[in-house]
Amino acid sequence: MPGVAFLLVALAIAFSVFASGFASLPNLLNIGVQSSILLLLALPMTFIIMTEGLDLSMGAVLGLTGVVLASVLVAGSGLVVALTVALSVGLAFGIANGLLVVNLGLPPFVATLGTLGIAQGIALAMTNGESVVGIGPVLPRLYASTWLGIPFSIAVATLVYALFHFLLYYTRFGNYVFAIGGNREALVLAGVPASAYHVAVYALAGLMGGFAALLLTGRMNSGHPIAAMGMEFDAIAAVIAGGTERQRGNGWLPGTVLGVLTVGVLRNGLNVLAMSSSLQVASIGLLLITALLIDSLRRRRS
Repeated sequence: MPGVAFLLVALAIAFSVFASGFASLPNLLNIGVQSSILLLLALPMTFIIMTEGLDLSMGAVLGLTGVVLASVLVAGSGLVVALTVALSVGLAFGIANGLLVVNLGLPPFVATLGTLGIAQGIALAMTNGESVVGIGPVLPRLYASTWLGIPFSIAVATLVYALFHFLLYYTRFGNYVFAIGGNREALVLAGVPASAYHVAVYALAGLMGGFAALLLTGRMNSGHPIAAMGMEFDAIAAVIAGGTERQRGNGWLPGTVLGVLTVGVLRNGLNVLAMSSSLQVASIGLLLITALLIDSLRRRRS
């Protein structure tokens, strides 16, 4: 088990003792709801990091697709049409990231930093930095619904996790994801179009950014260009703390879930304790370092 599992238990116990109301059922469900959007970003981020990559544009793309989704709804189109447009925008950015990294050979940090600026700039230009409101009742009603007593966002996140788990561990695509990060040369020698699959990993991340806009916009009842700013940092922290290794192509999706829940518990507990947002960002960085230190110490002892 990765060190983040021990941190999750420790944080849950500490906040249950020192933060009044933290351990209540409504608050625990709230942690799940808040973590759902992050999980939709962290799952494809796991694939990207396994291929020795990085995607800094995820938060900005999510913000842009949320604005696009809200704008299409305000224009009078239905939810299916609005989501389709948002998915298309996210997919376009994902493919662009993949082509820049794989075909043009740009470092992932540089390429996705550039698309981060483009996505954020477009979103700000579309909205003048203001929220897109008046999206109608359909999406907020859907977001507030429950499936067999489970909040909509948690149910969606669970289904998406099941899909990614199947994709990584039971399909040829998943085998190629492991191989791209672990032994790309062998994949190429076997006649597999490794570059195409590598681009597909980034395309999948962009697509999930567009899909996550469904939950983000439903939660806010509006679209805002900077609503998801910094979420890529939380996603990267969750993935790395969860045990995914960038150099070896090793990834563990259950570890990513643990990382997402740990970030969610930490942010929620600090909110209950009325800690400032700047301290929350610093605490996530500390959490990541602590999780990695625990893993390092356990490897040395084994």
